[in-house]
Amino acid sequence: MNHDTILVLDYGSQYAQLITRRVREANVYCELLPWDTPADEALALNPKGIILSGGPNSVYDPGAPTLPDYVTASGLPVLGICYGMQLLSHTLGGRVASGAAHEYGPARLTVDEHDNPLFAGWDGAAPVWMSHGDRVEALPPGFHPVAHSGNSPFAAAADPERRYYAVQFHPEVAHTPQGRLLLSNFVHRICGCAPDWTPANFIDEQTAVIRAQVGNGRVVLGLSGGLDSAVTAALIHRAVGDQLTCIFVDTGLLRAGEPLSIVQAFQQEQGIRLIAVNAVEEYLAALSGVVDPEQKRRAIGEKFVRIFEREALALGDVAFLAQGTIYTDVIESAGKGRGEARVIKTHHNVGGLPADMNFKLVEPLRTLFKDEVR
Repeated sequence: MNHDTILVLDYGSQYAQLITRRVREANVYCELLPWDTPADEALALNPKGIILSGGPNSVYDPGAPTLPDYVTASGLPVLGICYGMQLLSHTLGGRVASGAAHEYGPARLTVDEHDNPLFAGWDGAAPVWMSHGDRVEALPPGFHPVAHSGNSPFAAAADPERRYYAVQFHPEVAHTPQGRLLLSNFVHRICGCAPDWTPANFIDEQTAVIRAQVGNGRVVLGLSGGLDSAVTAALIHRAVGDQLTCIFVDTGLLRAGEPLSIVQAFQQEQGIRLIAVNAVEEYLAALSGVVDPEQKRRAIGEKFVRIFEREALALGDVAFLAQGTIYTDVIESAGKGRGEARVIKTHHNVGGLPADMNFKLVEPLRTLFKDEVR
């Protein structure tokens, strides 16, 4: 895929994933990486702009996350949000201090520079969502104020020459009704990104990618009947047809009647090759006595792959295992390429896969959020 890309650096905000989703809703491809991702890895995305997320820290906390040197050295447009604004200001020579009153909740934003490209189309004084203790009290050289609120004299600021922009509020949340406009302005007007990240383009591109990866090889896919595996099956079947065999494993943990309905839907209605495996006793044995949720997930992942290896061996020469892995699975499992990101929970298809697995993975949805898959 060759799309204009925005890089979001995650400083621990509960809204970091939401920033990424909002940029994609503006039809621009976007990836979320930990703030301490190595420079070569971050810049390998060839981003056209960088967004610094909010976070729970103060810039003065011992060991607080810092601004990587490559961000300012890159010459790319930068948008700092909340902690990102404070960090950008602090690093470039401004002054950050604890606010006289912490702001958490709605505030009224007044735009003072109406021709600023970040606020193009912004409709007057508008509600925004604040969530901060510290605030910027003196802007760095080159910056000037763009907007203010009752408790934040520099609720938004800009250095247009270097294309640096910063906002104290959260434009990504629903409580900032015009926030999507602001993010769209940043990625389109300031970064110059083309709005070509669309479902139709994704389907065409992934069909080509799957064909190139698989060639004449055979693919097995674990079909649960859920959204992610169903869409994965449809994409791969579109790309390579009967080279795909779906394997549905009855774990004994599904709802009554669900195994039969899955088999009927995909085998009879969709015309996809499907093998149904009754593994109820195997799964119950693997989970017997296991209480810890992480151990359960890893046990499920281990059993998942072993059953597939067994069934694939019976099929003959199968080189590829397809999975409905999505972007949130990778983020929450602190999967490969996540730097020092913390595990939220291990997903069996990311952190639960055994190291000695014999398949090559096909994961066409790995870059998508659930709503994009839908």
